[in-house]
Amino acid sequence: MSYKQSEQLLDRALKSIPLASQTFSKSLTQYPRGVSPFFISKGKGSKVWDVDGNEYIDFVNSLAAVTLGYCDTDIDKAVQKQMQNGVIFSLPHILETQVAEQLIDAIPCAQKVRFAKNGTDATSASIRIARAYTGKEHIAVCGYHGWQDWYIGSTTRDLGVPKSVKALTHKFEYNNITSLEKLFKAQDLACVIMEPMNIEYPQDNFLAKVKVLAHQHNALLIFDETITGFRYSLGGAQELFGVVPDLATFGKGMANGHPLSAVVGSNKIMQTVEDIFFSGTFGGETLSLAATNAVIKKYKNQAVPKHLAEFGTYLLEQLNQLINAENIADIFWTSGHPSWSFLHIKEQAEYDSFTIKTLFLQEMFKRGILTLGSHNLSFSHSKADIDRLLKVYAEVLPMIKSHIVNKSLLKNIQGEMLKPLFKVR
Repeated sequence: MSYKQSEQLLDRALKSIPLASQTFSKSLTQYPRGVSPFFISKGKGSKVWDVDGNEYIDFVNSLAAVTLGYCDTDIDKAVQKQMQNGVIFSLPHILETQVAEQLIDAIPCAQKVRFAKNGTDATSASIRIARAYTGKEHIAVCGYHGWQDWYIGSTTRDLGVPKSVKALTHKFEYNNITSLEKLFKAQDLACVIMEPMNIEYPQDNFLAKVKVLAHQHNALLIFDETITGFRYSLGGAQELFGVVPDLATFGKGMANGHPLSAVVGSNKIMQTVEDIFFSGTFGGETLSLAATNAVIKKYKNQAVPKHLAEFGTYLLEQLNQLINAENIADIFWTSGHPSWSFLHIKEQAEYDSFTIKTLFLQEMFKRGILTLGSHNLSFSHSKADIDRLLKVYAEVLPMIKSHIVNKSLLKNIQGEMLKPLFKVR
């Protein structure tokens, strides 16, 4: 494939935009230069086209924000209809109440709702609510929760975060209740915020144990369902696993790519929003709300989570069979929920995982698969799309093993090497 236009646009964009992208995971930090597309011109259904005209089946789906597919007809119609009446106004629009009522009906912990735009907006608001409600400052985190100081200060990407802020955030390990117990012994925590699932399934009633532990110490439990919501099920992982948190945050797929996020929770706790300051001009923007209304309707009428789970299960079963048949489990392994699963790369004696991933992405892109190593499925993915992905895996994964065994991997990388970055999951 040719990436001439992408490379030219990248050089142009770098002159005016840091990393040439508004989003870290859409930038050249994730896509190796020389063998990657950097700009997409359009999308339809499960496919996207880059600025050089190359076509891809998209398994990134705007970092899991697109759950129905690009340019979904039903969602586009709802947005276009609302556009004729205006986008944002000087007072609230009835859509704010209508969508809030829909979320309350769908999400187990939701009795009141407040809207924002990005996942980071919602998670940051939930932390402020928890601190105000409990009167405490320290928090425990597990997973990825956005770019604000209170969270990103706990990672290696912490440049610019005050030490005093870092000192208030403490990390614990998923499926390791002892690691959280130690934090509660050391700190008076306001809340525990966590992704209810990302790579691993909860084991041994882990989520329920976290809830009990938090409440024993008068702390709130917050589920960050930015990705799991509208993907694992309409009501999120809390509905799937039967553990109801005090607060939860939703985003990404709730509007199929339109910018909207939400904080939801019990009446008593959410009333705190009237006392703190959590306010944004665009929280009530109507196009995204109209999109969410249409998304919820489609989820209910067409059993979208069931489709994602069935196709994702088929993908994982076939991929695991391939890994075993090709004897490459020493290099590749899978994890995650069928609707949001991962192909992991293990470090080898001669090559680190980033070097191997560089060749992996190069060869996947070359064959018309847009991926970053995860399978962020959408309702528009067909069985033919999944089978095409599996066929490409059957070509690329054994090839990579061959290059590792023959120590020829570096000679076959045609672009710049990916570099290690901070890890959050």
